[in-house]
Amino acid sequence: MIFELYDLNVSPMLLAVVFGAVIGLLFGAAAQISRFCLRRGLVAGPDRRAALGVWLFALFVATVATQLAASFGWIDLSGHRFAAASVPLGAAVIGGLAFGAGMVLTRGCVSRLTVLGGSGNLRALFVLLVFAVVAHATLKGVLAPLRVSAGSLTVDLGSAATAHGLPGGAALWTAVLGALCLGLVLRSGAALRHLALAGVIGVLVPLGWFGTGVFLYDDFDPIALETLSFTAPWADTLFWSIASTSIPAGFGTGLLAGVIVGAAVSAFIRRETELVSFESPAQTLRYLAGGALMGFGGVLAGGCTVGAGLSGFSSLSVAAGLALLSMMAGAVLTDRAVDRPRRGTVAGFATPAE
Repeated sequence: MIFELYDLNVSPMLLAVVFGAVIGLLFGAAAQISRFCLRRGLVAGPDRRAALGVWLFALFVATVATQLAASFGWIDLSGHRFAAASVPLGAAVIGGLAFGAGMVLTRGCVSRLTVLGGSGNLRALFVLLVFAVVAHATLKGVLAPLRVSAGSLTVDLGSAATAHGLPGGAALWTAVLGALCLGLVLRSGAALRHLALAGVIGVLVPLGWFGTGVFLYDDFDPIALETLSFTAPWADTLFWSIASTSIPAGFGTGLLAGVIVGAAVSAFIRRETELVSFESPAQTLRYLAGGALMGFGGVLAGGCTVGAGLSGFSSLSVAAGLALLSMMAGAVLTDRAVDRPRRGTVAGFATPAE
């Protein structure tokens, strides 16, 4: 759109990096203040219900806003992989379970760890490096055969691969799912300020779709249709950082830079910047395993809790919904198997700080 209106002497890819950085700045600041993370809403803790309410409100806003934008013709997701007729059943379930287990072991999903990295958490930065390496190995390296094998189990749903092809269409399913989310939000007791910030995060999803799919679209130099996500951006940024002369930065690289800077500025202003490292070899091993599981699972599932969950679900994709439910199941099961026994047997046990 912008290249049809103005004769700009700049490439769409460069503008995509800048646009991603702006989206990232807003996400990083909002997520740092609200402590936005799905894991906190799934595992036992004093603020579990409130944290889940914050995450679900972002999901509610992202879904309603995306579907409204689609109904007005402002965005078109019909050609996106989330809308593919062949649903990767095996990859979505296996990847989702692995990712959910990993985010419990690391005490934070990838988006949360990216935010924590901006505030000085060295554990988070270590996990993100492991995550990016394993994700890239799963996409194009030694783990790619496992990805291909898991992705071979598919189900062809045709037009029913998204809610647009289901009885009632997108409008009905948006209303049903939105009402369910909103009902849980109203019962969560979440602070209004945190809900407002979650609303900002939710709006960023359709804004990303519109920016990369319409506003920055150029017939002669098209860019990928993207929005908030962290799995592919971390893998691509790792590749770009070691081969930038042949691999250009894109929306995802700008997004990650923006998230880290936004979180860092917010943490500094709120005096929450703090260097945090590992406390023991056992803890290091736990986080190493969790980062690897998230890297592998995030690629199989088509994204993380934000990429496949928040953004994917907003497209009313069956595959994204299945991946999100699998992530939630993996997190709950891992918490019960690993952390909950310790809370029940050790008096006064408290989950270590993120």
